[in-house]
Amino acid sequence: MKIFHTKQIKTWDDYTIKNKPISSLELMENASLTFTNWFTKQFPDKTNPIYVFCGNGNNGGDGLAISRLLLQAAYKVTVVIEAQPEKRSKDNSTNLELLQNRYNLKICSMANLKSLPNIEDSSIVVDALFGTGLKGELRGFFKKVVVALNHLKVTRVAIDIPSGLQGDTSSSGVIFQADYTFSFQQPKLAFLFPENQSFVGTWIVKSIGLSEEYYLHEKTDNFLLTEKIASSLYKIRDKFDHKGNFGHALLLMGGKGKIGAAMLSTLACLRAGCGLVTVYTPSCGYTILQTSVPEAMVLTDKNENYITSLPKTDGYTVAGIGCGIGTKSETQEVVFDLIENATMPLVLDADALNCIAINKSILSELPKNSVLTPHPKEFERLFGTTSNDFERNKLQREKAISLGCFIVLKGAHSCIATPEGDCYFNSTGNPGMATAGSGDVLTGIITGLLAQGYTSQAAVFLGVYLHGLSGDLAIRKLGQESLLARDLIKYLPRAFQKLPFNLKEPSNTDSRF
Repeated sequence: MKIFHTKQIKTWDDYTIKNKPISSLELMENASLTFTNWFTKQFPDKTNPIYVFCGNGNNGGDGLAISRLLLQAAYKVTVVIEAQPEKRSKDNSTNLELLQNRYNLKICSMANLKSLPNIEDSSIVVDALFGTGLKGELRGFFKKVVVALNHLKVTRVAIDIPSGLQGDTSSSGVIFQADYTFSFQQPKLAFLFPENQSFVGTWIVKSIGLSEEYYLHEKTDNFLLTEKIASSLYKIRDKFDHKGNFGHALLLMGGKGKIGAAMLSTLACLRAGCGLVTVYTPSCGYTILQTSVPEAMVLTDKNENYITSLPKTDGYTVAGIGCGIGTKSETQEVVFDLIENATMPLVLDADALNCIAINKSILSELPKNSVLTPHPKEFERLFGTTSNDFERNKLQREKAISLGCFIVLKGAHSCIATPEGDCYFNSTGNPGMATAGSGDVLTGIITGLLAQGYTSQAAVFLGVYLHGLSGDLAIRKLGQESLLARDLIKYLPRAFQKLPFNLKEPSNTDSRF
């Protein structure tokens, strides 16, 4: 799914109105109906008071139309409007007139703070003040209103975007703190960054019927990684394929006390479909790995506790390195030797990234289309600090372009920056995956897909999506708190089976056998 900037979304609205054709008032009604359908399912109790705060623009017009529809559905609604009628948009004025003509209700005016209604703790407050039309921070009266609303013990819902939040840049000042944000047609870029979690809450996106032609032709460098993208990349196996068709991965993993990281990554690599896996590890890991993952081959370093030398890399289709290896000087040299001499795709995670951070000049030697999978702190060690999530995202794009590699910044919406400077934000995953070993599993999955002949881009997109989907499937049985990294591997087969184009069995299989 493309993610447009807020100016593009405004142009999308205008294009739809001009070319569909549909009037702006009809489009506002579509949006309001879509929101109301969600709202009535989310909040079926009609006894709780609802307060809708409406500005003078089209976001306020949405709020007025929604108020009318909720009253029609027998909800208890109080409408609070801005007290400057001469500044209302045309569609806002029309919806206010429709509301007043149809329902004999008291409409409160936001002339000053003293006129705000007494809002009960069980209430639902709906923010329809500004939407994406606000430029800069909330000021003066509206700043005071939002501060007051944020202090209430109520459920807060934002229409399209919380007032005060910027869609495309980092925000400051007072911002409406929504528990739910209902966005029209697609999420705003701001929703995907952790710095805005306390303002956006749980976000929901529904189509309001904007022009498909505009969507198809308008360009962007931001995307949401969805099931449709993932399933389009999946390769169905042929009947006569054998393990030699699915690659041989080399994993350089583990150190004393961290052989578990090697085990998780190795098993994930196999579960992702890799034909053959050889793991190279310190001598202390031999028995553990041969016992816990008998399907893998194990080579050991002469050192008991950490890796000190690079094995021969001939014959491997991909190499993954970093999980649990530590940053001893000898191990750093192994990482650097692999980078300088690799003739295959590389996946670098964890301590491999920390080794590179110690000697950043080696970054220029990375093979093109390598895959780096840092968490935020590893990213900071590699590339430096930034002042906010938007600046970090800009830096991530720049580094992916200059290095010619894929950078997966792990998080709630793991962001994949491509060598072209595009960013794909993952749509799967949950907080239960914030557990030790989760990243080791991701490294194994991506390496396993690369081994099978997937391009770096396909392996990263499919791997990140399936990793998150495995977590989503796992918590249905286990809950978030009890999720372990090994559970992600357990549920990976089900994640593959969830892909729409994945055939459960060959079509020519006789059901008698």
